[in-house]
Amino acid sequence: MKKISLILLAALLASSVSFSQTIKKVKITDVLKMADTATSPLVINFWATWCGPCVNELKWFEKTIAEYQNVNILLVSLDYGEDYPNAIAKFAKIKGYKAPIVWLNETDANMFCAKVDKRWQGTIPVTLMVNNAKGYREFYDHQLPEAQLKIALNKLVE
Repeated sequence: MKKISLILLAALLASSVSFSQTIKKVKITDVLKMADTATSPLVINFWATWCGPCVNELKWFEKTIAEYQNVNILLVSLDYGEDYPNAIAKFAKIKGYKAPIVWLNETDANMFCAKVDKRWQGTIPVTLMVNNAKGYREFYDHQLPEAQLKIALNKLVE
């Protein structure tokens, strides 16, 4: 199972958007396995197409994270089931997102939020940053403006 998680993570992180992106359906356990087995620093952002602060934040996430070597990003969509996969992929194409996107196929926010972090009350955007090489795991339960994102990324890689 661990080998499958590593292969899925590698495929997701290696993919890029040309004209459209394949949006994979995942469970929270899959996302957490990706975080727990990442060999490079990883930024996991939970967002939705209908969330203004999420969309606002993502425009600088990709740009800023690209400035850091060996830092990967995974965008976890919390969009509604009827938006999977077409509306999410179309939105990503329009916005020009290049980071891999997965859709969280979970309906019990009380269950999956607590698994990510006990402080997560279900609001979005939220971001989980992990650097397994140094035992670093930080949860941000709010939008990260560009200046705060850079500070957080510096902590992730230092």
